[in-house]
Amino acid sequence: MKTPLVISAILLSATLGAPPAVFAADEYNVVNGLTLTGNPLGMHGVDPVSMFADEAPRLGDAAHSALHDGVDYYFASVEAQQRFEADPEAYLPQFGGFCAFGVFVGKKLDGDVRFADIVDGKLYLFVNAAIFEKYLENKHEVIAGAFAAWPGIRSTSVEDL
Repeated sequence: MKTPLVISAILLSATLGAPPAVFAADEYNVVNGLTLTGNPLGMHGVDPVSMFADEAPRLGDAAHSALHDGVDYYFASVEAQQRFEADPEAYLPQFGGFCAFGVFVGKKLDGDVRFADIVDGKLYLFVNAAIFEKYLENKHEVIAGAFAAWPGIRSTSVEDL
């Protein structure tokens, strides 16, 4: 006969081992593992608000975090956190933080804040310098193509692309 403690341990491990339904299809580019709140971390812990400043992107701090659509984001200051909470869509990277050029060609590649562009007030991330340079050759075509491709791959897991 199993004790309640053993049964609880089994249920807890089964619950923690199962990914949340929202992430089953990899709609957001998140860091492997969870934050202290139990949510995945977006933008590799980089403050999304800092991407719109004239300075280099800043690493966020768990002390200043906000949850949006099941993903935690870290901020360098309480002011940045408040700006994000007031209008998350103004600061979030497009395509769930995946590489915009990757989405353009039907793939979900890691978006890296070192290779980013802001066009018409929207943040786009890219996987590396070579892909970023390729994007710059015709950025408006890439962006338009990525927006056209995104609905078809948004709910598709990375492994299935």
